[in-house]
Amino acid sequence: MAEQKKMVEEITSMDEDFAKWYTDVVKKAELVEYTSVKGCMVIRPYGYAIWENIQKTLDGMFKATGHENVCMPMFIPESLLNKEKDHVEGFAPEVAWVTYGGSEKLEERLCVRPTSETLFCEHYANIVHSYRDLPKLYNQWVSVVRWEKTTRPFLRTREFLWQEGHTIHATAEEAQEETIKMLNVYADFCENYLAMPVVKGVKTEKERFAGAEDTYTIEALMHDGKALQSGTSHYFGDGFAKAFGIQFQDKDNKLKYPFQTSWGCTTRLIGAIIMTHGDDNGLVLPPKIAPIQVVVIPVAAHKEGVKEKAQEIYENISKFARAKIDLTDNTPGWKYAEYEMKGVPLRLEIGPKDIEKNQCVVVRRDTREKYFVSLDELETKIPELLEAVHQGLYNSALKRRENMTFTAHNLDELCDIADNKPGFIKAMWCGDRECEDALKDKAGVSSRCIPFEQEQITDKCVCCGKPATKMLYWGKAY
Repeated sequence: MAEQKKMVEEITSMDEDFAKWYTDVVKKAELVEYTSVKGCMVIRPYGYAIWENIQKTLDGMFKATGHENVCMPMFIPESLLNKEKDHVEGFAPEVAWVTYGGSEKLEERLCVRPTSETLFCEHYANIVHSYRDLPKLYNQWVSVVRWEKTTRPFLRTREFLWQEGHTIHATAEEAQEETIKMLNVYADFCENYLAMPVVKGVKTEKERFAGAEDTYTIEALMHDGKALQSGTSHYFGDGFAKAFGIQFQDKDNKLKYPFQTSWGCTTRLIGAIIMTHGDDNGLVLPPKIAPIQVVVIPVAAHKEGVKEKAQEIYENISKFARAKIDLTDNTPGWKYAEYEMKGVPLRLEIGPKDIEKNQCVVVRRDTREKYFVSLDELETKIPELLEAVHQGLYNSALKRRENMTFTAHNLDELCDIADNKPGFIKAMWCGDRECEDALKDKAGVSSRCIPFEQEQITDKCVCCGKPATKMLYWGKAY
């Protein structure tokens, strides 16, 4: 690996102040701008281009699994929101309300959509009557509002973009299968497109989505050792159907309640990318979602034929990769730092001497390794290098996670790790809420998930010493 010289001085070192580093990156890389409404952000073109690539890929994956896109209203009447008790209690502290329409006070308050379960249920009650109407496999791409007290761009904002899938099925088995299937779609996307390893598992009852019977999650580990919930999938059983009076006539001519799921991920995935792969020079983008995969930079552009050759190379690369050419009068050094900060996976340099040798220099953003590539081999070499960047980012993130995953056999060990070693902590649990709360109080960690891949560390709960039932991942989280 090439020596990692710092190229962008305006970005705070992540070891010095991780939160400031993160803010510097999202601002300097022109991903967001703050607004006059606290907790709301302008997603700038470069940031939105990342989201568009995420959206395009996931949307294709959803459609490949039989889902259709719909769009529900932004407003939910208070009486509709109140139909499912656990659901409304879970969201009540974060709800924004509309009380006036123009200059007239509304007869009933309208909730600005924090999530859309109640709207989908109202719709299902109108359109689902027979087993022939099932399943309905829906998804929508919208913004939602949750009145967060503490905000940070992408990670926790009062309005954010997301997708929310909502499905309804004739049997519990179908709905449960759907829940796991979509969790696996998220895991596949994170690992194969974002180069971000994740732990798959189920949430404890305390951490469960309001109104769900089970919540499944993928948890990623950031550079600073904090966990980030990166996608969730919920199994609702028939609770919502009963609350909203959704019934269908089954094949045996009996009226039955259907079973539902919902699943979602948000623009916080952009925050996850920044904090998983970024470095002290800025963004490091996984090639598959990078708005620019290759930037072409002419060196000694004032010399005859250099700009023309750079343009020719750019047009060639554009046939098989997302490319950009920078013909501005900024110096090559300035351009190197600019695209380094923006996380462009590959930088291609072309100057007079390169032209003489029918070659160019290609530099990887993740390792800064330089490659001398024949201009005749770009069509094969560029895709190879993009794949190498993806694999390098994934391997690096996986190795970091392995090095920052610890095992605790008792409470003292867990508290010591939580205080001194940022990362995931694997420890046994008896299943009691009291112990889960106690670990939050004593060690400042929350339960991240009960992983599908279980280990038997000991036979005793890390907190109370009683017989353990499950191994959990614990940690501090965003």
